[in-house]
Formats: sequence, C-alpha cells, structure tokens
Amino acid sequence: MSLQRRTHPHRKPRKHAKHAKIALIGAGSALVLAAVVAGTTAAWPGSSDASGNMADAAAFAGSHASASSVAPQTVQAQTAQRLRAIQSAALRAQLRQQAAQVRARKAARARAAAAAKAAAARKAAKASQASSGSASSSATPQGDPQQIAESMLGSFGWSTSQFSCLQPLWQRESGWSATASNPTSGAYGIPQALPGSKMASAGADWQTSAATQIRWGLGYIQSTYGSPCAAWSHEQAYGWY
Repeated sequence: MSLQRRTHPHRKPRKHAKHAKIALIGAGSALVLAAVVAGTTAAWPGSSDASGNMADAAAFAGSHASASSVAPQTVQAQTAQRLRAIQSAALRAQLRQQAAQVRARKAARARAAAAAKAAAARKAAKASQASSGSASSSATPQGDPQQIAESMLGSFGWSTSQFSCLQPLWQRESGWSATASNPTSGAYGIPQALPGSKMASAGADWQTSAATQIRWGLGYIQSTYGSPCAAWSHEQAYGWY
C-alpha cells in the first residue's frame, strides 16, 4: 500500500504546504548540522562523551532553528521601539522650543509695557510742571502797586509790618508809578532801578508790569539791606538807597 498522498491534478497546492516544506528543510538542515558537529566532536582526539556532544549539537541546532524563526519578529519589535523613542524625543524637543518662544514673547510684552509706563510717567511729569507754571503765573498778585507789594512781603520772609517802611521809600523814589523815569540818572520804574533794564531778570514785561518791578525791587532790598526798614533808614540818611 503506498503512503504517498495523492493530489488532484487540477488542484492548486495550499500555502501552508509551502510553509511546511520550508520548515522541514530548516529542520533537516539543523539535524545535518547537529550530526556533523557530533561526528566531528566524536572524531576529535581526547573526546570521551560522543553521545553528550551529539545532544549538545542537537540542542544548538534546535535553538538556532528557533532563533531563525523568531528573529524577524524581534527585529521588527526593536525597530518599532526605537521609532517610538525617537518620536518621543522629538516631541519633547518641540515642546521645549515652544515653551522658550512663549517665555520670550512674555518678556517682550513686559518690556514694552514697562517702556510705555515710563513714557506715560514722563508725560505726566511734564504736564504737571506745565500746570504748575500756569498756576504760578495765575497766582500773580492783583491790585494796585501798593497792594501787590504788601502781598509779596511774606514770600521774602518779611511780615506785613515792613510795609510801613516800604511805602514811604518807594513813594519818595517814584510815587509808586511803574513808568516813572529819572531824566538825570536814567533810573526807571517803581523801585527806580538803575539802569531800568536790570529788572528784565524778573520778567520780560519789566517796563510796564508793576508786579515784575516790585518783585525785582524787593529782591534788591533783601540782597543789599536785608529788609525794607533797613533800606528806608539808608534813604533817610543819604537820600538814596
């Protein structure tokens, strides 16, 4: 009775038969390798256990055959693991770069805000100075020359009692006239400045403004005599001050 398996002449061979043949060929190769190794070991001088060597050879052949069948899957798994590690490292680097860009934008906005705040502070300071100057101008004493002079005494550190000396002093010099002019000496204005252009240091309107002339005249008295009463005493003694 024949053990050969009949095949239908028109039937295509199945794929698993092909894989089975490959597996049988691999097993046969492993057995041949084991036999060769065992025979070589048995023939080698000094060998005392041929059967043990044959068993080792067979085990080696079996493990080699098993490794040859598992190796592609192992390599594929290792490759996939390496790819995942590379992708993870690239993602971390991208996240670090994005975080650095966010920090840089925040720092730039903070610098811009600080610069804008400083500019606003400088603008406010200039506006405050301008308003202070306007307030000072509007605070110029009003009234006739004698009222203006009496209201200015306090700003020079004098009490209003000094006006009792200032009033006769300038009454004698100019009659409290802002346009009084001495044709002989050239003295001009309420305090009779000599020359009159000296009063320009108190204001550009020195020729017509009683307040500007009085401010200059009180400064002159303070720096020269110390007080209106001292200047009046000198005027009474010498006829001039």
